[in-house]
Amino acid sequence: MSLPPLVLASGSRYRRELLERLQWPFTVDAADVDETAIDEVPADTALRLSILKAETVAARHPDAIVIGSDQVAECEGHAFGKPGSHEAATEQLRRLRGRVAQFHSGLCVIAPRGIGRRAEVVTTTVRFRDVSDAQIESYLRIEQPYDCAGSAKAESLGIALLERIDSDDPTALIGLPLIALVSMLDALGHPVLSPR
Repeated sequence: MSLPPLVLASGSRYRRELLERLQWPFTVDAADVDETAIDEVPADTALRLSILKAETVAARHPDAIVIGSDQVAECEGHAFGKPGSHEAATEQLRRLRGRVAQFHSGLCVIAPRGIGRRAEVVTTTVRFRDVSDAQIESYLRIEQPYDCAGSAKAESLGIALLERIDSDDPTALIGLPLIALVSMLDALGHPVLSPR
């Protein structure tokens, strides 16, 4: 069976590293869309941006399977995106310490030639430890997670900031829910474990 090309509509190195686990050759074409939040709940933002990214790149690759993804963190009604700076990351972690947050990972897969699409949000609940300002500063100086929603890399030193993680998909928190992705590809007629 000849598999169609696979395109990841994201420049995120974290999503690229996760997608490599499926051992299906792919290319990267970052969607470069406006990620400004509108008047919507964080889970809806993650889903909308995932779909927008996938649609934008699918228009450039009509014969490919295109994967779009986005993540927004939420705590007590407040959305947390990528901090972008040390100061913003410090503020995020101060607001998150000792609290429970939800990380909404949006995912959209568009199959080629109008076969169809699938989209959903996978939510991971995270309890943050009640760490000190000095611990936050130490973490940020070492890891510099300024491109991660919520400012904590659970797959690395950021795990020291966390007390508990509840999820149906351990890869969702890192940024690309692979269990959901495999199910979507199966449903669209492109199973990951098909003969190659």
